Formats: sequence, C-alpha cells, structure tokens
Amino acid sequence: MSTSASPSDIKHVVQPSAQISDGLVSTPAAPDGFFAQFAGNPFFTGGLGLAGFAAILAGAQKGLRQSASLLKRRLLVDVDINVKDDTYQWFLYWMTIHHRRQLSTAVQSNPLEKVGLIESLLRRFPPRMHHLSIATSKTQLPNGAVQTQFALIPGPGRHILRYKNAFILANRVRETKSMGLNNGNPWETITLTTLYSQRHVFEALFLEAHELAQKSVEGKTIVFTPRTASWEKFGEPRRKRSLESVVLDEGVKEQIVADVKDFLRSEQWYYDRCIPYRRGYLLHGVPGSGKSSLIQALAGHLDYNIAMVNLSERGLTDDRLNYLITILPKRTFVVLEDVDAAFSGRTMSDESGYRGANVTFAGLLNAIDGITSGEERILFLTTNHVARLDAALIRPGRVDMTIRLGEATRYQAAQLWGRFYGDIDKEGLYKGRFLHVLEELGIVQAEGREPPDPANMTSTAALQGLFLKNKHSMEGAIAGAAELKRS
Repeated sequence: MSTSASPSDIKHVVQPSAQISDGLVSTPAAPDGFFAQFAGNPFFTGGLGLAGFAAILAGAQKGLRQSASLLKRRLLVDVDINVKDDTYQWFLYWMTIHHRRQLSTAVQSNPLEKVGLIESLLRRFPPRMHHLSIATSKTQLPNGAVQTQFALIPGPGRHILRYKNAFILANRVRETKSMGLNNGNPWETITLTTLYSQRHVFEALFLEAHELAQKSVEGKTIVFTPRTASWEKFGEPRRKRSLESVVLDEGVKEQIVADVKDFLRSEQWYYDRCIPYRRGYLLHGVPGSGKSSLIQALAGHLDYNIAMVNLSERGLTDDRLNYLITILPKRTFVVLEDVDAAFSGRTMSDESGYRGANVTFAGLLNAIDGITSGEERILFLTTNHVARLDAALIRPGRVDMTIRLGEATRYQAAQLWGRFYGDIDKEGLYKGRFLHVLEELGIVQAEGREPPDPANMTSTAALQGLFLKNKHSMEGAIAGAAELKRS
C-alpha cells in the first residue's frame, strides 16, 4: 500500500543545507576576520572579561595606595631617630618617665578638677606600652656598695603616646641582620608619627627629653673609654669631686685652674693667630700625690667629662688612636695615664719610630700634635717617672704646662688634718702636736730647717690612709705618724 506526500510535506522534509543556483553550490558565510572569530569564542570573551576586571581592580588598588600615600604626606609628619644619635637614648629615657607620669596621673587624678568628658576618659585610660625591654643600672653608694636597679623601657614595636594633647605613634625597629661596626649592637631606629598640624610638639618633646637627660647626669662626671672606633660610657656617671677635696701644695691647684680657665676663654684668640686650639698638661710626681684626683676634680669643677686612653691596650693602633682623639665627645678631657709605662719596653723601628705594644711612639706624637689632630681639646698626661719621657713628647705645643706634684708638705698635712678632724679639733691643739711629730721624724720640712731627706718623706695618699685608719681617734693618728716613714 502506498501513500503519496503532499507538496507541503515534501517542502518541510527536504530543507537543503545548500542552495543550488545555476549549477553552483553555496555554503553559509563564515564570520569575517581573525578577531571576529575570537570574539565569537565564549571561552575567549570570558577570559578577556576576567582579565579586564582584574586590571581595573589592580588600577583601583594602586590608585588607593597612591591616594593614601598622598593623604599621609599631607596630613601626617614623620621623624626618624637612629641609634647613633644622642637623641635616641634621651627619647627612650623620656618615654619611660613620661609613661610613668601618665599612669600616676590616671591613678591620682583630682576628682574636684573640672575637665571635659573626653579629657576625663583620656586621663583615666592613657595609652599603655605592651612591648618592653629591661635596662640594668648600677649606682655606687657613698659607702662603696653598689646598688643595682632594673627599669622597664620601651621595647621594639609600636607604641602610642599622648603628649600635649597630641597623639604620637612611636615605632621602634631593631634590625636583626644589620649590626653596628663599632660595637656589634643591632641597628635600631625610632620613627615618630603625628598629625602635620601638631608637628610643633616634636620640638618641645626633644627639648624636654634633653633637659631630662641632663638632669640625670647633673652633678656627675661621665668617664668614657674607647670601644673599637667609638667612645662608650664606662659604668655609671660618677659623682663630681670638689676641688676642695684635693689638697695640693700651696698655690699649685689655683695655678692650674687659672690656666685652664684662661684657655677656655681664649678660643677666638687662638683662631685669630692661626694657632691650633688645644692645650696639654703633664702631671708628674710620686705615686699617690693626687694626679688622677686633680683631673677628676677639675673636670667636675668645669663641668667636663673624662676620656681615658690606655696606650698599652691590645688592638689600639696608630690610626685608631688618632681617630678616637679626633672624635672626642664635647667638653671632655683626654687622659693618658702612666704614659711612661706604655713604651717602657719599646724597640726602635725604622718605619715608625719607637714601637710599644700596638701604638708606636711616632703614632702617639701624631695623634697629639699631627696634621689630623683634633682641636678644641685639653690633654692630660700623667707619669711617676718624668725622666723616662722622650723630649719630643713633652716639648711645647704638645705639653704646654708641666706640674710636679711631689711629696706631702707641712701645708698639705695641715690641710688634710683640718678636713678629717677640723670639726672636733676646733682649737687646733692636736693638729699642732701632729705636725710637730712629722717635723721631728723628718717627714715634712720644719720652719727654718733644711728640707728633709726625700727617703723619709711621704705622699698625701699615705697621710689620708693614716687618717682613714684613725678617723675617730686623733691620738691614734698622732701615734701612727711613724708608719709614714715607710710609705
């Protein structure tokens, strides 16, 4: 059985994929161009969209960073302090004291004082430090005992301060991979950040920190010693010694003080005449005659510090000595003690003159008075044997004033007696007896007599030792005077 399809059915069934025209077969037209083909690819268009979105985000992020950096530069101000700057230690000390004051104010606030709500909250809840370090200090008491104290100071990290109604961010950074060449300590910096409109607080802060640091060493003398290629404090600052505590022969102390003061007033006079502004003093005499004590008392009287140099120190070379004397701290005496002992076993070297342990004799001369020698310097040399010193070392220009501090005289014995027993021997009867015993023993020169034999004479240190031994007994001091002949 057969059925016949209608023309319409045949039309729907047969839909040729190609058109026939004039015997030629034509296919559907493909998209034109290379980029048009990629545009029609859904994977490509999707990836392109994601890349474009990422680029927009990156650009926005960069724009935000730049805007934030610009805003920070406009609104904030930074101050950097590195560990080599003196202000570094001043600021750490100030920050510790300032934090204690804030905590104390929060605890001891006056309830009757009228303040605003915000100020009341700020006082009650001051910024606290959460990163702390420990600092150990030792203080020598008058009886010679050493008292050790521990203090917590701001450690590495971020700290928030409030000073004169300004908030300051202090960021202390310690570089663990970077060490100082001079002392081997880690390199540290502190960055202080506050609003640009409140930048004036930095000047007041640093001024207060400096004043606080000065008060901590007020009435004290700092002793420096060389450490590699820099000066470092040796222990804690020492209490200043008064000039009255050093008993020299009549007029000697006054002569030295007058000369040093005249030098300090003559800076412009030296410069006008193109003379190097430096001065050297040589103190020589028997051991215990007060050479070191005089330097310490003079430093305290003039508000100077002391830099001690040991020429026999292992590792101290000519270049290092010259550099150290050039970079002396301000208002500091340079002291070379027992300078004769540094070259007692010296040998001749063709290249650099007399050679000691490390520093050569020529190197010492150049450091004192060479082309690269520093100015604004006061140098003290001490020795017990002045005859052993080379004439080149003590010539004018290197040593400008030579002072002999010899054996104890009658004047010194009387002055020392007054310092120890003046409050109980007000009439001076025991002092007269003591001086008479010294004269009879030939320890001091009696009036109208020949000078005593130097072998019988003694030093002021021995006299002081006798008085210390008998500080509560004048009779004991008189009876023990015979011991001085053997000292």
